[in-house]
Amino acid sequence: MAGLLSLKDVWPLMGAALLSATPALAQPASQQVDNPSAEPATQAPATQAPATQAPATQAPASQAPEPAQPIPQTPFPTQAAPVAEPAAKAEPKVLIAEVAIEGLQDHPERERLELAAYAAMAATPGSRVTRNELQTDLSAIYASGWFSDVRIQPVDGPLGVRLVVVVVANPVLQQVKLDPADLKLPEQVVKDTFAADYGKTLNLNTLQTRMQELQRWYADQGYSLARITGPSRVSPEGVVELLVRQGTVEGVEVQFLNKEGSATNDKGEPIRGKTKPWVVTREVSLRPGQVFNRRELEEDIKRIYGTGLFSDVKVTLKPVPAEPGKVVIVLGIVEQSSGSLSGGLGYSQSQGVFGQIQLQDSNLFGRAWDLGTNISYGQYGGLGDITFTDPWIKDNKYRTSFRARFFFSREVPQLFQNENNSFTYELQNFNGSDFDVVTDRLGPDPAIPGNERVRTNFDTVAIQRIGANVQFVRPLNGGNPYKKAPWSLILSFGGQEVTPMDFSGSKYSYGVVGAATSPDSVPANQIICLAFNCASENQLVSFRVGATYSTLNDPRNPTKGNFLSIGTEQFISVGENSPTFNRVRGSFTHYIPVEWLKIFKGCRPKPGETKDCKQALAFQVSAGSLVGSDIPPYEAFCLGGGNSVRGYYDCDLGVGKSFAEATIEYRFPIFSIISGEIFFDAGTTFGSQADIPGNPGGLLGKKGEGYSPGVGLIVTTPVGPLRLEVATQDFSSDWRFNLGVGWKF
Repeated sequence: MAGLLSLKDVWPLMGAALLSATPALAQPASQQVDNPSAEPATQAPATQAPATQAPATQAPASQAPEPAQPIPQTPFPTQAAPVAEPAAKAEPKVLIAEVAIEGLQDHPERERLELAAYAAMAATPGSRVTRNELQTDLSAIYASGWFSDVRIQPVDGPLGVRLVVVVVANPVLQQVKLDPADLKLPEQVVKDTFAADYGKTLNLNTLQTRMQELQRWYADQGYSLARITGPSRVSPEGVVELLVRQGTVEGVEVQFLNKEGSATNDKGEPIRGKTKPWVVTREVSLRPGQVFNRRELEEDIKRIYGTGLFSDVKVTLKPVPAEPGKVVIVLGIVEQSSGSLSGGLGYSQSQGVFGQIQLQDSNLFGRAWDLGTNISYGQYGGLGDITFTDPWIKDNKYRTSFRARFFFSREVPQLFQNENNSFTYELQNFNGSDFDVVTDRLGPDPAIPGNERVRTNFDTVAIQRIGANVQFVRPLNGGNPYKKAPWSLILSFGGQEVTPMDFSGSKYSYGVVGAATSPDSVPANQIICLAFNCASENQLVSFRVGATYSTLNDPRNPTKGNFLSIGTEQFISVGENSPTFNRVRGSFTHYIPVEWLKIFKGCRPKPGETKDCKQALAFQVSAGSLVGSDIPPYEAFCLGGGNSVRGYYDCDLGVGKSFAEATIEYRFPIFSIISGEIFFDAGTTFGSQADIPGNPGGLLGKKGEGYSPGVGLIVTTPVGPLRLEVATQDFSSDWRFNLGVGWKF
């Protein structure tokens, strides 16, 4: 056929060497395109054979070809003007008569691999290709991922050039090994990832895809520094080795910053913080040599913020020079003021209108110790205490906390009062609403059998307490201080001296209800002992063992989860006026997330907005009992008040040896800082008011059981939620308003 290139024309195109997948083909010196002896392009070489006729001197494909004829070139101009550079000449093309794939004769997947090689090539029988196009086809075959070696051998034929593509297939994949062997990546994940590839010819492209899947597993688990590279080796037996660099922590450094985020002051000196560096680093679970995990670091940062000592924490990962994959975690800490002085006015039933002052340092000596002093003084008494708290005893792997409290108080117990101005007890009408101290017992009244004459100064009974207690709390975390343990154990010891008295501080042992004058004759059962053994002072020594369980999703305003608190406190006698008894108490709270009312716009998000609708149906059940006969009246359980049955005043529902309370409450948001609540409270003393020595609850006409529906508003403030509630007693017209701090539970 006219126009086909002879072998002598093909070799200058292909070069003297075979095309292979790795080396670039060199052009023989005799084939330089700027050969000055080249003939014009329009003139064919005199020795050119017809395209349809094979040259008589054709060498076998396995031998070196004969010297190539020069490719026709356009001669340079012969003008005297400066010689210009020749224009780029298009590469000559040869006709491809046949394409053959060799090297797969005994391969189990021969047909599949041959099709892959053919599909990668642009050269097909009947097409004309250049040398560069063949090189592109060679690269494309290799890029298909199926072959470890590829070579193209052109052979001249009567109808054109026959391309013989010699390939060496990758081995059949049998196993994937990761180096090093001790990795976070589970072996099962590797098996599952490559399960579809085992027993098949290894494809390097598919291998890269599988490596990306393993990389995603690392990223999904939080190992954001992990990198998988390779293969570092592929054995003839089909074992592939991959190199894994997981990214490890070399250390943790603390750097103090000022409020502008700078690590140095105006003089260029490093910022010096108050906090001890170990207070920060002990909250970090990532240790030197440990694999870096972004999720763990995020939890660590939350714990650092949770100390309440820092306003900002900035994290920097600093690479370790000459050690790829290792980083130093640098924590930029901005401290906030730990000292505070505050004061204010308030009202409570036990103290009346009172003033309060608080002094606190939450980072004493930079060790995260909390030392606080609180002093309040009101109409009916005062309170002062000093509290020391160590939130995490140093070097304790269980994260045990310690708290010590020294206190002094003098207040009017509500169990000796009744907010009703008049009531009836055992067919007697009482105009008094509380117990008065008895200044003198004058003996039985001879005129009225069963009565006793007493003197009183009409002062309300007050109770003074002076004492101290210490408490240890240990989470059941198995020795892992960073584990979120739902269970915690509580152990505490306490001692106090309790003194009944009047407002002037004079000690008295008896109280009376119903006395109208002084002296007066009253039934003997209306005179009660104010303390154990009718003593002027009692010494209470106790130890308490308790436990808590919490799965709440938010400790401040939960919408889901449970909270359980149980405990027993044993009082031990240390003298004649020191009682022995036991107090058992427990409570359980359960939250169910709901979305009933959608008043707040966060409950009706637009497309693309995040829903913010904290609603919950909350349940709480509490119960307790006093075990023993030596029970001081002032240790009785009280029902009623803002944290009990809210339709009743403090301790106005009942005073009992045993009790139970139940509450159901629906909470819902109204505005960003205002929430609403609808609740129903109920409580009972199980008829145990008379079991308290002197029966103070019964003498004051307290019902002992009741219920209370109500509604309220909660306003979120910087000092915490403020509650304004209104509730009724037993669906009656007797309403009570309550102002409190924080949720009831």
